[in-house]
Amino acid sequence: MLEQLRKKFGIKEEHWAAYADYFKRIELPAKTVLLKEGEIAKKAYFVEQGCLRVWFNNHGKDVTFHFFFEGDRVSSSESFKKNIPSMVTIETLEPSVVWAIDKRNMDKITGEAIEDPKMRDKFIDTLYERTFHYIRHCVSFIRDTPAQRYLSLINENPQIVKRVPQHYIASYLGISTVHLSRVKSGLRKKPK
Repeated sequence: MLEQLRKKFGIKEEHWAAYADYFKRIELPAKTVLLKEGEIAKKAYFVEQGCLRVWFNNHGKDVTFHFFFEGDRVSSSESFKKNIPSMVTIETLEPSVVWAIDKRNMDKITGEAIEDPKMRDKFIDTLYERTFHYIRHCVSFIRDTPAQRYLSLINENPQIVKRVPQHYIASYLGISTVHLSRVKSGLRKKPK
């Protein structure tokens, strides 16, 4: 996993020897909360194995905001960067293995990345990927029907449909589990 991180961010091998010790491998059971809404994020996580969910509480109701799988980085970015309370909770949905890095060490890597154009571009690309995902997800709530959102999910992120419980998928799509069942039933009945 550490070698994947090195390659993902374009970190030179001579720098990586110092950085590798910044990461701690953690094995977690399902339903482990890594960060609670309202806490300040002190760590970022890189997923080696498993599935994590990011969600927030909306007047007593869990609203799923995003899922993370193998190879993904997850944190409450605003909280981690600005040292402010997190707007979200991060928890494992499956038994998971993550690599944690604390803010101080991540800031060291980021600071050095700014001076290396290749590393800087990789870091920026990673941030933009997440931003683009959130924009597409937000726009889909305005533009698309629940059935269209579900079809997009199947086509763009099939692992979510395969690995995530239906009630979390429904929450992510902004619908009830009953409505999700109707959407799926309607899609099965449509001629191909």
